Amino acid sequence: MATRVLIMGAAGKDFHVFNTCYRDNKDFTVTAFTATQIPDIDDRKYPAVLAGSLYPDGIPIKPEADLAELIKKGGVEKVVFAYSDVSYDYIDEQRRIVEAAGAKFELAPVEEQMVKSTKPVIAVCATRTGCGKSQTSRKIVKILRDKGRRVVSIRHPMPYGDLAAQACQRYESLDDMKKHKCTIEEMEEYEPHIAMGGIIYAGVDYEQILREAEKEADVIIWDGGNNDTSFYKADLYITVADPHRPGHELSYYPGKVNLEIADVIVVNKVDTAQKAGVDEVLKNIREHNPKAKVVMANSPVTVEKPEIVLDKKVLVVEDGPTLTHGGMKYGAGVVAAKNCGAAEMIDPRPWTVGTIAETFEKYPEIGTLLPAMGYGDQQIADLEKTINACECDVVIIGTPIDLGALITINKPHTRVQYELEEIGSPNFEEILKDF
Repeated sequence: MATRVLIMGAAGKDFHVFNTCYRDNKDFTVTAFTATQIPDIDDRKYPAVLAGSLYPDGIPIKPEADLAELIKKGGVEKVVFAYSDVSYDYIDEQRRIVEAAGAKFELAPVEEQMVKSTKPVIAVCATRTGCGKSQTSRKIVKILRDKGRRVVSIRHPMPYGDLAAQACQRYESLDDMKKHKCTIEEMEEYEPHIAMGGIIYAGVDYEQILREAEKEADVIIWDGGNNDTSFYKADLYITVADPHRPGHELSYYPGKVNLEIADVIVVNKVDTAQKAGVDEVLKNIREHNPKAKVVMANSPVTVEKPEIVLDKKVLVVEDGPTLTHGGMKYGAGVVAAKNCGAAEMIDPRPWTVGTIAETFEKYPEIGTLLPAMGYGDQQIADLEKTINACECDVVIIGTPIDLGALITINKPHTRVQYELEEIGSPNFEEILKDF
């Protein structure tokens, strides 16, 4: 009889693991997905058009809080954990819940879910959310394009809407983001690629996405999300580490896996990190992947209107996922505020409304920063209301997108941007020449 399986996820890796390892496999019956991290994705279905012939009614998506009940009621024999940017302590907690409910617990496979491309693949992954994957990807894209290569980037999934409609999406213009009804989280990842004249794919069915991208690419760039492992078999595997969170490269899943299998490890943000943090990351690299090439890099920030920040009370808005499940205490916006001489960074919590207030309740350690949450229209509206209600002189936008072009901000605001700047050798010009 087919083994009854439940897949734990967050609307990303879980669907990919199903597509590559379980869809059309009669040895297994997937009873449900569970969902967490992302609001409003549970109590839906993985649609039949994506689930394959064995699931004519689709597959239910349920809240992770119902895990034990789903195992018992569904006769589940095996639970597969398939999402990222969580501590190994958290995974141990889930393992105990699963085993107490009578099922076997295992982590999602790494090699088995990697789809093989007909074109060279460079994977850019990380040890935690917010390490600087996207700026690393953009650096690599620029170098390859300057060499005359056609480069297409493929982004880790963020399908929060109609899953069937989002199976394979191609982005070449800002209008494409409107057409696909992108959330802020999606726009943050796609807009920088589009702004530099690039093409980026994303969606749900990553084999279909790859085959479409191969038609117009000499080289595929996997621009990994969270700190997930690559969905594609890589010819060059790059992992970005963050010395602002030293030790996390060993204590978070699957960031440790990325560290161990990388060909190249980038130690980013050296210009703003403590030396002790940099040294700890380097020590862990030497112990766990001594064969990897190590690229040291800065992440310098530039501020569009630095003069409006000096001696002002500022509200700093940072990338949402980096502050929430990424666990960062500050980002580029804070660095910019300090560099530009802000008098004070105000606490937004007295003015938060709706879903933004709920975010602070769930992640109280965020502190005196505002995460740019925008998983749907209501959250974007609540973000706008919160920003406009805050009593401050200036808003510093440290998100990868131009938030001021998306929402109406009723006070002076300035945007912060950041790029990868390698230190010495080896650097990506040298590494890609060998590649």
